[in-house]
Amino acid sequence: MPKRDLISIEDLSREQVELLLDTAESFLPVLERDIKKVPTLRGRTIVNLFWEASTRTSSSFDLAAKRLSADTIALKASGSAVEKGETLKDTAITLSAYGPDIIVMRHPSAGACQVLSRNTEASVINAGDGKHQHPTQCLLDLFALRQTFGRDLDGMKVSIVGDILHSRVARSDIMGFKLLGMDVTLVGPPTLIPRGIEEMGVKIEYDLANLGDADVIYLLRIQKERIKEGANFLPSLREYNRLYGMSRARLRPGQRVMHPGPINRGVEIGPDIADDDENLIALQVFSGLAVRMAILYRTIVGYTDAGSEEVL
Repeated sequence: MPKRDLISIEDLSREQVELLLDTAESFLPVLERDIKKVPTLRGRTIVNLFWEASTRTSSSFDLAAKRLSADTIALKASGSAVEKGETLKDTAITLSAYGPDIIVMRHPSAGACQVLSRNTEASVINAGDGKHQHPTQCLLDLFALRQTFGRDLDGMKVSIVGDILHSRVARSDIMGFKLLGMDVTLVGPPTLIPRGIEEMGVKIEYDLANLGDADVIYLLRIQKERIKEGANFLPSLREYNRLYGMSRARLRPGQRVMHPGPINRGVEIGPDIADDDENLIALQVFSGLAVRMAILYRTIVGYTDAGSEEVL
């Protein structure tokens, strides 16, 4: 199998993104069956390395592999040789001895997936590396939008609100949204907007005055785990909620809300939105399974058109 890494959204063309989304859609009937499994990747081995906490991403990748009948190995930093001082390079060499086809990795350090890729013949899929990228989140976000608004997303306006500085989701989504012709605005406190990010072709705003222009509001949490102790980016979470927290009163009719999770109620999102059936948060989670099935499948077979009978 040729080595096909997915480390950044930049690794994909628009045509490849659209093919992935089409493939994900072809898997939806599988997820509605009584027996939710196909033999598509039988005999393949997929390793899930999660060196950072995860609920949605780790569980959906594990389930996606099993839905495709692949053999899986799941490892976390806790309980592994990493606790004994083993380097990522040596972990890669060790796991490569088992002949895996794909290694899915989440890691707290930006660039870790490139290190892994250089030390294994397996294809590497980035499930989030530090503040760098989270390409599969972007793809499931695009899938959820397409399921909601239709296949043509050109010209759609999205406002990404929150901690842009520490967010790998924001970086991937900016690339993916722009790739499919969407208009992206970043909104947040000046301290949480990275310098020079407007070079990615986005607008920058520091308040919610123009929020009504957006079709979709994409909320991000404050990533306290990535803020160094003693750093002072915000006066307080209460003040952040007052200025940027999203409630139903701040939305116009028809606007849809997205969030990559986990949500922090009472900070970036109010309970009236978190519990509203009109938000797309649950659809994003559901989309993650179909999209990650598609990513695993395309990593193995390649990015060429295939009939639904080959997929199913």
